[in-house]
Amino acid sequence: MPKVLCDIASERAVLSGLYQYGLECYLEVEEILQSESFVDSSNQVIYSCISTALKNKKTLDLPSILSAAKDLGLSELFNQKQEIEYIRSLSNFPIKEENVLNFAIKLKKLEFGREIQKTSKSIYTNVSGITGEESFDEILSLAESPVFDLCAGHNRGVINRPELLGKDISEYVGHLESNPVDVLGISSGFSRYDIAIGGGFRRKCVDLVAARPKVGKSVFADNVAIHASSKGVPVLVLDTEMSKEDHWNRILANLSGIEINSIATGKFSEDSGKSERVKSAANKLSELEYDYISVAGKPFEQILSLMKRWILQRVGFDENGRVNDCLIVYDYLKLMSSSSITSNVQEYQALGFQITALHNFCVEYDCPCLAFVQLNRDGITKESTDVVSGSDRLIWLCTSFSIFKNKADEEVAEDGVENGNRKLVPVVSRHGAGLSDGDYINVSMQGEFARINELSTRNELKLSPKSKDEGLVVGSLDDLNEDLDLD
Repeated sequence: MPKVLCDIASERAVLSGLYQYGLECYLEVEEILQSESFVDSSNQVIYSCISTALKNKKTLDLPSILSAAKDLGLSELFNQKQEIEYIRSLSNFPIKEENVLNFAIKLKKLEFGREIQKTSKSIYTNVSGITGEESFDEILSLAESPVFDLCAGHNRGVINRPELLGKDISEYVGHLESNPVDVLGISSGFSRYDIAIGGGFRRKCVDLVAARPKVGKSVFADNVAIHASSKGVPVLVLDTEMSKEDHWNRILANLSGIEINSIATGKFSEDSGKSERVKSAANKLSELEYDYISVAGKPFEQILSLMKRWILQRVGFDENGRVNDCLIVYDYLKLMSSSSITSNVQEYQALGFQITALHNFCVEYDCPCLAFVQLNRDGITKESTDVVSGSDRLIWLCTSFSIFKNKADEEVAEDGVENGNRKLVPVVSRHGAGLSDGDYINVSMQGEFARINELSTRNELKLSPKSKDEGLVVGSLDDLNEDLDLD
């Protein structure tokens, strides 16, 4: 028989504190405790009675508890003399009000331990029923799903109650003054883009980038992933199309400055200098906190399960139960099979379900996500929120929406060839200032090296002709090579 996790002395201490100090003390613990937090059945009933009694008055006495027991249909318990004496003894138990919360937290921890015991038993029962006809993922989910749900429920168990908004504001301002940061979230490596969307990729947020096929979504994703992981932030790239080898070739090209084709064909080996650079890049890649999963053809529910597994196994939680800094890159939101579309569910609705589930995941696990989506044909000429399928749902639930596209010939001529062949247009931003109408971030994409460099904005070029001549580069991946000592 497994050990019953309980502490009857702590249970009595909490009940005594509530009995002696009343409503003010109860409000400190009521979001932590429930009747199931107590193991002793009498203590469970007494806590329920205390909770009911304090809805109508600020202090407690024996008559108020007995009245509450009658309202709850629990009077039978108090027909015994020893139960009445036990309640009376609560008023004499030596407990300081400031210590009640600590005892309550201890009871909550023990309750959580009992939940883990119960979950483990449930997992054992479910796994015992497998026949061998199930897939490995189906078998694994029998253990994963209950654990994921338990952890998510625990991390959601934050004490929330109204408080004066100005409370502790001086300390907060002092903290900000002593700890200035360039971005509030995970930096993309592109400073202007970070500012436009509100300080990088923030927790609980999905930042969406839309592009036409072959424009460079995957190159954009890899550039962001390389930058974040080089700063020690774990990154998970979920790829719906490219193979692991494709990513290897692109990242090696990015880090070494050797053309992708030369790497993919092995011709770099003919030049000793190039060979050394590729090998050095390979060593650096092996040190990055960059995780990759091919999710091509997988149901979206299974993809969410893979994300949960990564959070629990690779990222982990800090001492307060909060998910450590990380970034999920989803490349890209799309239908995995025609079965996702039925007479009742159209493509835009199916994509809406995906962004809803992705948004809920980021909120539940307190993490950021950069996701990509295809532009429809209107996106060739338009730069607004109606250029993707399911745009309403996508825009409602994403924190920022940007368009990444080729420049038109006239834009290249006006900006200057040296100021890039792509443009990044932040269209919607919940936290950031975005850009003014008609403005965009100039981007130079070097496809042969899988590199994206962020340049000046269009308006900056107009205001500073000098920058047009010099081809100003800010926040580009060129800086990364210096950080990795690859030049």
